[in-house]
Amino acid sequence: MTDKKEEKEQIGLKDAVSIGIGGMVGGGIFAVLGLSVELAKGGVPISFLVAGCIALMTAYSYAKLSVAYPDEGGTVRFIYEGFGYSVLSGGLNNMLWVSYIIMLSLYSSAFGAYASGMFDITGDHIVDKHIFISAIILFSTFINYYSIKVVGEVESFAVIIKLIILLAFVAAGFWGITENPNFIQLSPQNWENPVQLIAGGMVIFVAYEGFELIANSAPDIKHPMKNTPKAYYYSVIFVILLYIAIAVVTVGSLDFADIGKAQDYALAEAAKPKFGQIGFTIISIAAMISTFSAINATLLGGSRTNYEVALYHELPEEFTKQLWGKPLGLLIISIFTLVIANTIDLESISTSGSAGFLVIFGIVNFIAFKKRKTIFANKSITIIGFICCILAFIILTIQQIQENATGIIIAFSIFGTCFLGEWLYKKHLKKKIDHQ
Repeated sequence: MTDKKEEKEQIGLKDAVSIGIGGMVGGGIFAVLGLSVELAKGGVPISFLVAGCIALMTAYSYAKLSVAYPDEGGTVRFIYEGFGYSVLSGGLNNMLWVSYIIMLSLYSSAFGAYASGMFDITGDHIVDKHIFISAIILFSTFINYYSIKVVGEVESFAVIIKLIILLAFVAAGFWGITENPNFIQLSPQNWENPVQLIAGGMVIFVAYEGFELIANSAPDIKHPMKNTPKAYYYSVIFVILLYIAIAVVTVGSLDFADIGKAQDYALAEAAKPKFGQIGFTIISIAAMISTFSAINATLLGGSRTNYEVALYHELPEEFTKQLWGKPLGLLIISIFTLVIANTIDLESISTSGSAGFLVIFGIVNFIAFKKRKTIFANKSITIIGFICCILAFIILTIQQIQENATGIIIAFSIFGTCFLGEWLYKKHLKKKIDHQ
């Protein structure tokens, strides 16, 4: 929902690309890098490439739909265009909203891991982590209530800082990497099997979630026919290359065992061989800034998504109401995030988030295929994108049932609740209308 007092300014290509990059290079890479290495071992760059290719195909569908249906609702609008007013569209949009909550939990968990690695409050690392998790969620909620402008300023500052630090990390990491004894870990004999590589890419697919935020800004992009597609493609391709480079430097610099011990803050640990404790501290600060900005932006985006879904009558109209000048959904999202981030482990959160966005992105690809003549989309790219998302979801499900059944159980429970809740709500609305 846009504040009427705030005049909209048109967004140039550079700013639109920044939105995409900022959305992706948020907390995801800091949160899931260690997990991806555990799953794919030396083949983790391939895992990031596979996930990136699926993200790029989906970005094509988003670009076509964003040009045809520019709307602040973004994905919510696309789903509505594809399936109309139905239990299916309502359930999918509810899934999208819940997926934002899961992403917030992932970012908060990552912030807690890096912060507790730097600061000792109670002497108990686990307790400290939960203190930091709760504190950052509450503080970000306060900022969102205080000023949307501050949220934007935090995001703009964070994008610059985290990219400078990450690019410096990559540049320094590649310098002399072939002389590091751990460089051999990148050789094919240290890769997991192909299915495991794909599964590894899908578990960490959440690291690419964020480019879809460009869709929410589509109505304000200058020269949209030209700049909107470019914003998607430039941002996704840049992030694919960045993630692969980060994966190469991390695996080529640090022993698998050390990465496993520091799974929750692997990127900071990977800076130690080159920069020592100073490197660890700098990357940890970058991670905290990045996850903080990601939490701020996702809280804002999630509350707006909640509001848009309610406007389409797929959530109770109470969700369109405001509390302290902001959508009611902002407070609800914050409460759910506090609970999930403090009770569910990182891998299960990542699995649930990846599963949710693979389904949503698969559906968006299908909608682009369905509307291909209206939006002038390529039939092959959209249907291949849809098939890849669904196959990836299936592979992720099978792999995680064997390795982490909790994550899959949580994911399917969430999906089921979204659709069951929507069905019950639609049934209630129908009865209400019939009695009038």
